[in-house]
Amino acid sequence: MPGNVIELRNLTKTYHVGETDVHALRGVSYAIGDGDFLAIMGPSGSGKSTLMNILGCLDRPTSGEYYLDGEEVSRFDKNKLARVRNRKIGFVFQSYNLLSRTTALENTELPLLYSTVNGKDTTERALAALAAVGLKERAHHKTNQLSGGEQQRVAIARALLNDPTLILADEPTGNLDSKTSSEVMNIFKSLNEDKGMTIVMVTHEPDIAAWAGKRIYLKDGLIVREEKS
Repeated sequence: MPGNVIELRNLTKTYHVGETDVHALRGVSYAIGDGDFLAIMGPSGSGKSTLMNILGCLDRPTSGEYYLDGEEVSRFDKNKLARVRNRKIGFVFQSYNLLSRTTALENTELPLLYSTVNGKDTTERALAALAAVGLKERAHHKTNQLSGGEQQRVAIARALLNDPTLILADEPTGNLDSKTSSEVMNIFKSLNEDKGMTIVMVTHEPDIAAWAGKRIYLKDGLIVREEKS
């Protein structure tokens, strides 16, 4: 019986802007199971980005508990948070975040740059990740020789390199046309269904959210609705 990769218990996040308190999250409780594909939706200012930053161990909640693989993240020090980000979480962003003038292979290898894995193993793992997204033949092409869709696939390959527990995708199709968006979403769907990867994706596009098995809607820092396919 699969367990939960993520458990959120009454998470709040308050930002102090001058003399004003901004309540970005107001008590979010939710569980994300192993192998779930979840889309997070909501209007601007609903708390989507704040929630993603907390899930990605890039920010801490003001109160409440966040469990990742059964461990309470708020107890982690900075070093452990960095290890968790590198080993357990794969990030995919709207803007790809690739290094220019470097090849698809070199970009994919980045998460292992400071690891103890030897160079030959690093290259083999990176080529396998590129193959998983259909880009092995483009491994030695530089980023400026790749289309937007290919660059996003390199970003997905990079996210896969450390065999993460969780992939977090923030508006992964935001810069892509509809045909390329479908190609990228097919990769996520395959990773989820064939490899059992847990994927959490923020999107404002209903047709992209429809690829996910579950959808939650945030408004004013609270989950107001959940849907399942």
